[in-house]
Amino acid sequence: MAVAKEKELEQQENAVARTIRETRSELRKVVWPNREETTRLTIVVIAISVTIGLILFIGDSIFLFLYTQLVSLLS
Repeated sequence: MAVAKEKELEQQENAVARTIRETRSELRKVVWPNREETTRLTIVVIAISVTIGLILFIGDSIFLFLYTQLVSLLS
């Protein structure tokens, strides 16, 4: 019984070591962007986020205005 637990523990350690090895191997294959590309893509992401935020804000404001007008009309 103790032998089976030792083998199980050894297999778990081997699985962890294998996972780390495979992860490092895959990370070596990644083509990382250079500084200029990273800056450009960051600006694009921020611009899209601000644009979507403004669209949602305008839509929310319109619906709030319509809701308040409807409530004041009914009361």
